[in-house]
Amino acid sequence: MVKVTALTKDEADNCPVRQVLSQVTGKWQMLIIFALEDDPLRFGALKREVGDITQRVLTENLRKMERDGYLTRTVDAGPPVSVTYALTGLGEELCGHLKPLLCWAAERHPDVTRARAAYAAE
Repeated sequence: MVKVTALTKDEADNCPVRQVLSQVTGKWQMLIIFALEDDPLRFGALKREVGDITQRVLTENLRKMERDGYLTRTVDAGPPVSVTYALTGLGEELCGHLKPLLCWAAERHPDVTRARAAYAAE
């Protein structure tokens, strides 16, 4: 089993599993990856695809994901200027690993809803 226990802050800060998972398993990161799964998208189209994300939060997440090598940012000088985002090979590989989780979540949502209702009833 991969070591995930960290007994000190230094161990936690240097844990490769925590470093990667903290950047790719958040709500926005996963939605961005799935939105880019089929085709590159311009910023506005990506924002519409994700929906309920602010421009600032989308920009911050895109910068982090570009920094970590999951996507590329291409600027077309225009006119008008446009920015397009696309998954890299690393991002496509990550998407392939996350896709089963997406399918599982969609399939198991009714079970989770029932469990929440039962818990609330107790």
